[in-house]
Amino acid sequence: MTLDIIELDGRKFVPADQLPLPEWAGVLNDRPQPVLTLKDDDMFLLTDTFGNIGGSADDGRNSSMGLFCNDTRFLSRLELQIDGRSPILLSSTAEKGFALSVLCTNPRLDEKVSAENIGIKRELVLNGGLFEEIEISNYSTEAVSFELSVSFDADFIDLFEVRGCDRPQRGQLLRQLPHDLASPDLDPEHRSTSRASEGAPVELVLAYLGLDNALLESRIQFLHHQPDFLKGYTAIWHLQLESHETKLLSYRLQMLSNGRSVSNVDAPRTLGQAKAAEFMEEQAWQQQVTQIRSDKSTFDRVIERSEQDVYLLRQTFGKGKALSAGVPWFSTLFGRDSIIAASQTLLLDPQIARETLTILAYYQGKVEDEWREEQPGKILHEIRFGEMARCQEVPHTPYYGTVDATPLWLMLYAEYFSWTADYETLDRLWGNAIAAMDWVDCNLKETGYLSYARKSKRGLDNQGWKDSGNCIVNRKGQLALGAITLCEVQGYVYAAKVRLSQIARMKKRIDLADRWEEEARDLKIRFNRDFWMDDQDFCALALDGDGKHVDSITSNPGHCLNLGIFTPERAYSVAERLRAPDMFNGWGIRTLSKSSPAYNPMGYHIGSVWPHDNAMIAIGLRSLGLIDQALEVCKGLLDMTRYQPYQRPPELFCGYDRTDDNEPVQYPVACSPQAWATGSIFQLVHMIVNLVPDAPGNNLRIIDPALPESINRLGLRNLRVGSTLLDLEFERSGSSTACRVSKKRGNLRVVIEA
Repeated sequence: MTLDIIELDGRKFVPADQLPLPEWAGVLNDRPQPVLTLKDDDMFLLTDTFGNIGGSADDGRNSSMGLFCNDTRFLSRLELQIDGRSPILLSSTAEKGFALSVLCTNPRLDEKVSAENIGIKRELVLNGGLFEEIEISNYSTEAVSFELSVSFDADFIDLFEVRGCDRPQRGQLLRQLPHDLASPDLDPEHRSTSRASEGAPVELVLAYLGLDNALLESRIQFLHHQPDFLKGYTAIWHLQLESHETKLLSYRLQMLSNGRSVSNVDAPRTLGQAKAAEFMEEQAWQQQVTQIRSDKSTFDRVIERSEQDVYLLRQTFGKGKALSAGVPWFSTLFGRDSIIAASQTLLLDPQIARETLTILAYYQGKVEDEWREEQPGKILHEIRFGEMARCQEVPHTPYYGTVDATPLWLMLYAEYFSWTADYETLDRLWGNAIAAMDWVDCNLKETGYLSYARKSKRGLDNQGWKDSGNCIVNRKGQLALGAITLCEVQGYVYAAKVRLSQIARMKKRIDLADRWEEEARDLKIRFNRDFWMDDQDFCALALDGDGKHVDSITSNPGHCLNLGIFTPERAYSVAERLRAPDMFNGWGIRTLSKSSPAYNPMGYHIGSVWPHDNAMIAIGLRSLGLIDQALEVCKGLLDMTRYQPYQRPPELFCGYDRTDDNEPVQYPVACSPQAWATGSIFQLVHMIVNLVPDAPGNNLRIIDPALPESINRLGLRNLRVGSTLLDLEFERSGSSTACRVSKKRGNLRVVIEA
């Protein structure tokens, strides 16, 4: 057989279909398995509870699992077997977030080894690559011998394919030829099984040549105890263990593109070094952020998990880090999600907001591009780095199809300045702020409101935070048609103009300040006239393409409660309606009324409950002085979170009613960890203590703090406002909460108002 030899990077490859490798049969259970999730910067890993990955999407099983970086799956199979069988699981955890550990044992191995005599401990760590150590111990009183194998494979498919996108054409999977192969004529059986070389570390290379001619590789190098044989992409060890003897097996997987590391993180040599690097970085970050602790261990566990998840979700983009939206489907930079999460975590770490603003400003729209829905001044929706994006099969390079990211960026710009008085960042991004407001104003011209209508053939139909295809419905459950004008987006525009006018006045741009203030006043008048539904005493979800009400009862108007766009009486009407039984299910406020014909408690945006949605509403209730109502929403969310694995709030959960004997019902494919769900915990803390920072005025107001009944004492240490660091202590006595400043490093004026 004559092979088509491809020379790349000084090495020889052949198409995989010309050099078939022997398969090592899988023995994984076909039943759905819970998923363990790891995240490190731009990498994430999904395995089953054994630490295994069940195979490629082609076999229809566990198709979302794998090792991913830059929107590409670099490992689609990872399976440990003992004598060709699946081990017996004892325990597993991924609580650390960047590492998972699995403890399992052996089934009966014919007449050789009785069941449960061999201990198998797996530890997997992400840090610029994937590291695994497998510790094998013989707990029997006699020596034993058996075979242990680890099977690998990589399909290198794009994350969009994992999510269900069809591609008419893909690149080529490759096999690397061994260095000692001189002839292009090769019997495939020649390499069916090979003995590992003595002394030198064994390396497996899984490779793929993309349609863009990028050579992608997963290089697996075995350390410690070398495998005895390689059969295809399966490493095999023939182990002989004396009584109570332990042996250690390990490997490191590196992900490469054209010979360079794909990850932004430099991979160390060993798993121990990888763990140490992660622990040191996390510890350094935690020492410089606000520490939040209470007298209740259940609450503190939620806080500690949320702190760790914020750390895990920080992802490198250029020279800065922003919060990626969520694992697995949204592990990248998003406009809306990253901005909202940065706003939620200002109390924890204002640097997240600064870097988010800067990164998004770098990608701010510069030209008119219908394919990407880019326009000058517009803030992106989402950026992707996989093959489908590189080959222009999807417009995410970046894609700008979002109506709300631009006014939200302006809101964060002003909010960050209120917390930090960071004049350098304010001045550096002022031109971006002007461009963003110009984009808003340009798109307000036609109707006076900020609307959206899809332009790209591969773009999103709905471009607000509820961006699924079936969520913008009227009271009859019918889809709205034409350009959509969402209510909350007008609230964002109003807040952006009010807040930016204050900055413009400070910068002596009186012309802009006066104009934006006048435009905000006019928008408020029109909004209360055009969006209000008198027959329902509530705000419409949106206006459709004909300017008519999209008149379903939804959570969207709740985002406007603390933005000032409602008249007071209408704000209170919205607040009261959101807490009615068809909306509030006991755990949180639904996205869509239970009375709607379109309601589905399992629907992504048509009846489910989203933590970030509820935290924003709770802040709004608080701004209206509805403290008990805000605390009720807070209690429901915290109670829900305590039921979740690792006390981690999910992206969303189902809208079923809370009863005395049920738990919150999980949404099947919710992202976890997810940025604005994690951020909602800190937004709830902010709502409880009710801080109003004015760093430019060297002032912090603490207005009527109110701890929930489940917490008696709450402390914020290392809280940064401007250049001052504060320690605040809150203590509840009956229905009142007292606050004191226990430590202050700086000259900030703190005013406590009760």
